[in-house]
Amino acid sequence: MRIGLLTEGGYPYVGGEGGVWCDRLVRGLDRHEFDVYAFSTGQAQEDAGWLPLPPQVARVRTAPLWTAEEDGVVHGRRARRRFTEHYGELAAALCHAAEPGTAEKPGTAEADRFTNALHGLAELARDEGGLVAALRSEQAVRALERACRAPGARRTAREARVPDLLTVADHLERALRPLSLDWYEEDGLGAVDLCHAASGGIAVLPGLLARHFFGVPLLVTEYGVRLRTHYLTRPDASPAVRSLLAAFHGLLTAETYRAASYLVPGNAHARRWQERCGADRAKLRTIHPGLDATPFTRVGEDRPEGRETGAEREHAGPHTLVWIGRVEPAKDLVSLLHAFAEVRAAEPGTRLRIVGRPSGPEGEAYLGHCRALAAQLFPDEADGPHAVGRNPVTFEELGGPGAETTADVHAGGTVTVLSSVVEGFPVGLIEAMFCGRATVSTDVGAVVEVIGGTGLVVPPRNPRALAEACVSLLRDPERRARLGAAARARALELFSVEQNVAAFHALYLETVARTPVRRPVLDGAGDPQPFAAPAEAHVPGHWTGPTPRAVPTWAVETPEPVTETVR
Repeated sequence: MRIGLLTEGGYPYVGGEGGVWCDRLVRGLDRHEFDVYAFSTGQAQEDAGWLPLPPQVARVRTAPLWTAEEDGVVHGRRARRRFTEHYGELAAALCHAAEPGTAEKPGTAEADRFTNALHGLAELARDEGGLVAALRSEQAVRALERACRAPGARRTAREARVPDLLTVADHLERALRPLSLDWYEEDGLGAVDLCHAASGGIAVLPGLLARHFFGVPLLVTEYGVRLRTHYLTRPDASPAVRSLLAAFHGLLTAETYRAASYLVPGNAHARRWQERCGADRAKLRTIHPGLDATPFTRVGEDRPEGRETGAEREHAGPHTLVWIGRVEPAKDLVSLLHAFAEVRAAEPGTRLRIVGRPSGPEGEAYLGHCRALAAQLFPDEADGPHAVGRNPVTFEELGGPGAETTADVHAGGTVTVLSSVVEGFPVGLIEAMFCGRATVSTDVGAVVEVIGGTGLVVPPRNPRALAEACVSLLRDPERRARLGAAARARALELFSVEQNVAAFHALYLETVARTPVRRPVLDGAGDPQPFAAPAEAHVPGHWTGPTPRAVPTWAVETPEPVTETVR
């Protein structure tokens, strides 16, 4: 099978979002062939280069989303008329779409109008060679203005002023850059058997166009629902800008959910958001992300916490709580520090290790605040009001002394803690489960789905509940051992690379099996030969070699020509 993998800011770039699970998927499906179509999100990402690619990646084609050079295409009068018509229809669909946040779903008329306009622009780009100059032209801004001023447009659209129109037009130009690419040819996306978009949003556009031009089936994975993210961004923009951009991404998401053969959320939390955003429940197939359990095997199997000998327990050091992640306000380390103060009152020898790097300038400031708070909460054990030398709370980074790897950190910990107020899919929690560690977590995102009864879950922003849960585990080593063993078994069953690869392999086969043959084999007279190209011919094996296979006589007889009645 030949798979077109569509990514945005991820695989095959080093450090790209979602790049790790895409790399594991591609390497796990080594009997298939992959063509990677990737969007980069910045010059730094392109300069960092690619991950080492396995041999099953036959081709990589990239395009920048962060810039678009003038392609020199100058449209004639007829092409400009076509552009104005299709762009105007797309703008009209945005101006008449339902307001975001209301119970009203996108109407069929607006959805069809948006889809037809999108296809019209793509066909124009394919015929004339690109839309870069047209999307940046005054002609586009005027078409958007006419749509906002037209009768029936929403109130927020009618209130758009010139700066608002320029902002929206600029965003649409960036979002529609994929329409101008030369990927939509017979030897490009037309040659794949399946398009798999690794995320929603702009990354899906090539898959939608491959389906439109060639009938290629589309599979979309969303570990985080992009439409929800767009609803939460641009809080400082004017109501007109927020409304029009939310309408664009809402209609794009509606078309994605309609056109996709299957939608793959990474957890029940994302699945509920997809359903809320209009996804058909019959198309949803939940596949959890797959993590490599190998780095954690030594900790989880050789010496799991709670199974020490009596002598080891007698000489064991103080209990240690472990927190690992990106340092940022959403992780709510302030509540964790206040909870730890109560833990220290109940279990005086306990230590807390906070291991992670700050996320951007905001994370740097937050880390400084947390360091100062730790010094204030434990003043008798610190060298000064802002020092943490003998503080029971340590702030570390992976790679330092005692924190060489994540597994090393968990190996030295008694209980792993997650204190977030916002969390998607808690990868760090799964790593602790692979290590066989008991966990205390806040009830956010997909935490309950991941833990499944193998750890303690408390409400977010509740330091007292967090402290009580930690103390209960610190005082009960047998319970820690039971929970840790159950957590490791659950992680190996549900969150391993093997289950992720097997699930996607089955879904690939199911998707292709339900798709009509797009490139029929013809006989000498030019008539199609049903069953001439068996499905297994695309999979390497002994059946594809030169040795002829025995087949039933009915399968080798020349079939009757297939005719189609013209009415």
